[in-house]
Amino acid sequence: MVFGTPVKIALQLSVTIAGPLRLIVMETTSTTTATVKHHLDLAGRTVLVTGAAGFIGAALCRRLVEQFDDITVVGVDNFNDYYDVSLKESRVLDIECAVDARRCLAVEDNDADARFELRRGNIADRDFVNAVFDETRPSIVVNLAAQAGVRNSIDQPERYVESNIVGFFNVLEAVRNHPVDHFVFASSSSVYGKNRVVPFSTEHCTDQPVSLYAATKKSNELLAYSYSELYDIPTTGLRFFTVYGPAGRPDMAYFSFADKLTRGEKIQVFNYGDCERDFTYIDDVVEGIVRVLAAAPVITISRSPFAIYNIGKGHPDKLVKFIILLADELKRAGAVAPCFDASAHLEFLDAQPGDVPVTFADTVPFERDFSYCPSTSLKDGLEAFVQWYVAACEQQGRGHAT
Repeated sequence: MVFGTPVKIALQLSVTIAGPLRLIVMETTSTTTATVKHHLDLAGRTVLVTGAAGFIGAALCRRLVEQFDDITVVGVDNFNDYYDVSLKESRVLDIECAVDARRCLAVEDNDADARFELRRGNIADRDFVNAVFDETRPSIVVNLAAQAGVRNSIDQPERYVESNIVGFFNVLEAVRNHPVDHFVFASSSSVYGKNRVVPFSTEHCTDQPVSLYAATKKSNELLAYSYSELYDIPTTGLRFFTVYGPAGRPDMAYFSFADKLTRGEKIQVFNYGDCERDFTYIDDVVEGIVRVLAAAPVITISRSPFAIYNIGKGHPDKLVKFIILLADELKRAGAVAPCFDASAHLEFLDAQPGDVPVTFADTVPFERDFSYCPSTSLKDGLEAFVQWYVAACEQQGRGHAT
């Protein structure tokens, strides 16, 4: 299914197929017009964020309470054990510290402060979701709660159906029954599946997901579009591209790479290194979300109040390059020996089920509608991650390869 108005796409073949998992790389030129927006002032609002203890959710909550006057952020999270719960607790503590700092400044400057309320519970529990909406009455809802991980969805599919489909439906129903000014939800670059045309455009067909995780995210887009059409709910979906940075998920590749490099272990590089990702730094993603929150799609004669965008850097990097840069930053931080040779720790293997060789975001529509494009360099982003990672390891009493 293609969302929005029809487009003309000019295609120019630039790379030929070189193996079963290579893409046909093409340049695309979209002629779609900008989506009409209604500006929303975030100050003084109640914003509900599901997945508030997650990587992106916590970073968003912190940004909101730091930036906007008299805002109330309601965070929802079930603190499941998919990865170390203490990391989720520490993210929430960071949000609360940001609120305390804002409150102190408000007293000194006679200014408005901000509030953060945490509700612990599972969005798959309809009664819990309805109670949160009844009690808090949010005017903006951001659904970031989801069971993440492409490969894990193959082993534990029921967790993905419960959170990503049942839970998402419960949030949609709550939004329908408690009208909001804007509903924003997280999708994923994984919906592009077997797409062989890059950069990935939101106008491309996404009907061939190669993992259950991707299929659940595609279902979110379809359900959200249907609800937007039926009930005139201003809705924006965001397809995130390989988000990385401090306090990220330990199951993400870059986190496990750092663990293995500091322990001197081998890193398994699949598809024999023929892999590129559109790595997008967490602060850039949060900036993009904040801009989206303040600009709700408007219903017009020709379209529903629904829009979907990619949030990515718009420039893929080789995975091997990413690993080498990560190792360099670990050297500078003293986490590995100065003579450490990262290339000697790479083990090249066949592609894994559910993997795609390249992700590459077409960012033109997002730049057009929000005057923004992620700009943090891979080096700067990895430097920030390593600084956080080394400090976290020291706090936990974990040693290094040096």
